[in-house]
Amino acid sequence: MRPRQRRPVVVATRNRHKVAELGAILTAMDLVPLPESVALPPEEGETFAANALGKARAAHAATGRPAIADDSGIVAGALGGRPGIHSARYAGPDAGDAENLALLLERMRSAEDRSVAYVCAIAYVDAEGEIVREARCEGTLTEHPRGEGGFGYDPAFVPDDLEGGRTMAEIDAAEKHSISHRGRAARAIAAAIDESR
Repeated sequence: MRPRQRRPVVVATRNRHKVAELGAILTAMDLVPLPESVALPPEEGETFAANALGKARAAHAATGRPAIADDSGIVAGALGGRPGIHSARYAGPDAGDAENLALLLERMRSAEDRSVAYVCAIAYVDAEGEIVREARCEGTLTEHPRGEGGFGYDPAFVPDDLEGGRTMAEIDAAEKHSISHRGRAARAIAAAIDESR
């Protein structure tokens, strides 16, 4: 019996870091980059799931292929869950990772509660329907960034799942994928796709 041929799945993002992380985790899928001609909708949903679904739907509609998209961010208890869905543009629409992280650290400078969580929703859309899965990684925000790996808020995020107080930017990719919000959501979506298709 011949193995089932993998269908190309379009990754609905222009963030090369997310493409690389999803590719390392979803090894059973033939992930392909989003064509330059495809416009993604603005992230105007009120939840991570709504934003992920909007992007996956747009990519599927434009290409006719199965599409996968994620929306993720960091939520801080002391800030009432902010920056949340605004994590990627926390310091403004043109801000980069360093500016976003600096603003979060500044706003958390005097906070006694330094608990934070990474949240990721991943949506998969094909001709048969839609699947969404969401996952979290709980942690603590450091006062100063540490480490050279990862991206986004990783240099200040210490996950609860690891010993030693290392930030997400101080661990290797395999460790990160095993505990991260994106890794957990990706494994959940892969299992759900296998069960339903």
